Amino acid sequence: MKKALHIIKTTLIWLVILLAVSMMIFTVVSVTTFNRNDRSLFGYKMYIVNSDSMAATDFNAGSLILVKEVNPAELKEGDIITFMSQDTDNFGETVTHKIRKRTADAEGNPGFITYGTTTDTNDETIVTYPYVLGKYESHVPGLGTFFNFLKTTPGYFVCIFTPFMLIILYEGLKFFNLFRRYKKEQMEEMQAEREEIEAQKAENAKMLEELKALKAQLESGEPAAVSADTPCDTTIGDSDAPNQL
Repeated sequence: MKKALHIIKTTLIWLVILLAVSMMIFTVVSVTTFNRNDRSLFGYKMYIVNSDSMAATDFNAGSLILVKEVNPAELKEGDIITFMSQDTDNFGETVTHKIRKRTADAEGNPGFITYGTTTDTNDETIVTYPYVLGKYESHVPGLGTFFNFLKTTPGYFVCIFTPFMLIILYEGLKFFNLFRRYKKEQMEEMQAEREEIEAQKAENAKMLEELKALKAQLESGEPAAVSADTPCDTTIGDSDAPNQL
């Protein structure tokens, strides 16, 4: 039973450690990769969706989307693209909308008319090739919301700081218990040594008293006392034997 509990406890500790480390790695990767137009991983970029403009057909706000870098000339009607908006109300923001059709701007530059499927309203500005960041591939619902929470102070304390503090506290308590056990064993050993020394002293004192008593008897000319347990052989000589008839 104790062995099973020890295995369970060890497993839980390692799970907490892996969770905390994973959260740290995820935070570092997300900060350096998510929502970064200048960063890609194996030709893919990741963005957090901030609105429900595509919720009617594809993904909701808070989703993490995966966008693949492509040649804009290969895009077609119905594709979903991520681009830097040139509209007046959200200029410079990253937007992911569906292509309604191919077209060209006033200067003849090729581009796309895009729209959000929730409102089915065309974006104000034609998206020309230089502003296309990639083609939408897939998404993970809710992961963007979790990442945004992780970047906040409560998220840091809940997902990273608290697990590490629990591990530190557990290891501290384990060290304290081991130290206390060591001190207890050390005190028991010292107590046993003292008792052994006291017993030896008592034995030496007893032997000393016996030697003093023996010395006193020798000096007084008295025969030494013989222990009752000491065997004694008595030999009767011929002079002491009764006369035979």
